[in-house]
Amino acid sequence: MYPLVYAGDVPNIAAGFNGSSSRFCINNSLDKNLVQGKIILFDFSWTGDAEMLAGAVGYIMGYHGQDFERFPSFGLPVSIVNSDQANSILQYIRSTRNATAIIMKSEDVSNPFSPYVASSSSRGPNSVNTNILKPDLTAPGVRILAAWPPLSPISEAEGDHREVRFNMISGTSMACPHVSGIAAYIKSFNPTWSPAAIKSALMTTVSLMSARINTDAEFAYGAGYLNPMKAMRPGLVYDANEVDYVTFLCHQNYSTHYIRIITDVNISSCSELMIKKTKDLNYPAFVIPTTHNEVIDFNFSRTVTNVGSATSTYRALITQTLVSGLRIQVEPNVLHFEEYGQKLSFKVSVQATIQKQDNPIVSGGLIWDDGVHQVRSPIVVHHGGVTTCKAPVQAPHRLDADGLTPH
Repeated sequence: MYPLVYAGDVPNIAAGFNGSSSRFCINNSLDKNLVQGKIILFDFSWTGDAEMLAGAVGYIMGYHGQDFERFPSFGLPVSIVNSDQANSILQYIRSTRNATAIIMKSEDVSNPFSPYVASSSSRGPNSVNTNILKPDLTAPGVRILAAWPPLSPISEAEGDHREVRFNMISGTSMACPHVSGIAAYIKSFNPTWSPAAIKSALMTTVSLMSARINTDAEFAYGAGYLNPMKAMRPGLVYDANEVDYVTFLCHQNYSTHYIRIITDVNISSCSELMIKKTKDLNYPAFVIPTTHNEVIDFNFSRTVTNVGSATSTYRALITQTLVSGLRIQVEPNVLHFEEYGQKLSFKVSVQATIQKQDNPIVSGGLIWDDGVHQVRSPIVVHHGGVTTCKAPVQAPHRLDADGLTPH
């Protein structure tokens, strides 16, 4: 049990500080004689080391935002609370002669809102090509236990000399290894699969995420949440080869000179390749950009390759995750495969009118189902600009929230 003080009550007056600055624990703003061996309640700041240098044993941070998943490692034991909780603790300090607090062992708790996408993660739509979904999918990337060089500081706090071999890290740099590792694992069992086939296996076997919690829907989580076990046996894959991607680059208005540099493919002219449209890249998602009150009538061509049972029959199922008014048709709606590796093509048509008051994202999904595999591709119609990185709806006000970062 340790004495508990409010940072605004213990300013370093000798150094010219007052409570309005010490409440944020600005460096050198705390009086060491009043802080030594105590736990400090302070208002949110990123200073990180003033408490440690002043001799505190721990601190409570009052945070007024919602993106609790973004905090780094700290130099001292810390508890992060929301503004209401911080005010309650301050009232306790003000009303108690000798306020105290206890440093307890950290405890993992279940979060009913998980998984959700971290508010710091970039959102769609894709600003380079609006027919490609951004992100493709979502993978774990918040507070991941990762290997750490012992000679590197575990936190940014001055005076933190701990040496550890593991640290909690967040960001795409943590989500990427999850996806890369699973992709390599799939490749080890299917050495002839192309990168596009592996990407398709990852995207079409994801676990669905909630558009109520992640209000940016597919522009927050893409196709969904990475599911390694299902990705090993996708049933069908949307494959693509080098020519498909060179054609895609041609549609991006790159010159043949730059395409040769990027791809090392010697082409004389894009005109000899520009047969398909950009939207017909054999990609496992269907994305339609539109404007308010525009009547849309989009048609997509896709080809799937059988990587499941040699003889199988898949039927098309349409799902709509939001009240959308989309009219989606698949032709043919049944695919009969007679051998492994067989390719069959189909067309998807989407009609709708997106009203101005409607959600900026209207979505559904196409599922090819053979009774064993459910090969799902999102269908997304969107209007308006790039969405903002909003915190999840009803996200809990505590640090132990289990967030995610898209890859």
